[in-house]
Amino acid sequence: MGLPTLFKLPEYSKFEYHPRHFSPQKEALEKRKSLIRTEVELEKNGKTIDFSNGFKRDGFFYRQAKVEKRSNVRLIVIMAVLVLFAYFLLYF
Repeated sequence: MGLPTLFKLPEYSKFEYHPRHFSPQKEALEKRKSLIRTEVELEKNGKTIDFSNGFKRDGFFYRQAKVEKRSNVRLIVIMAVLVLFAYFLLYF
């Protein structure tokens, strides 16, 4: 039992830290095994997996093209505003 005080002192925090080991090779192996299992199950049912459509539609190149298109439109708008500003500056 302690003495009464005017200030409340913070108590120490107790953390339960359990370190985990991460193995990239094991993760890649587990991912590959699960892909093979699903592929085998789908082949048993007579279905196939087409991976190429997902990569083309949602992949890096699709997003890259959208970003470049937006960038080009933005550049054209900025150029038009600058040309109009220069025109008004010179002739008015």
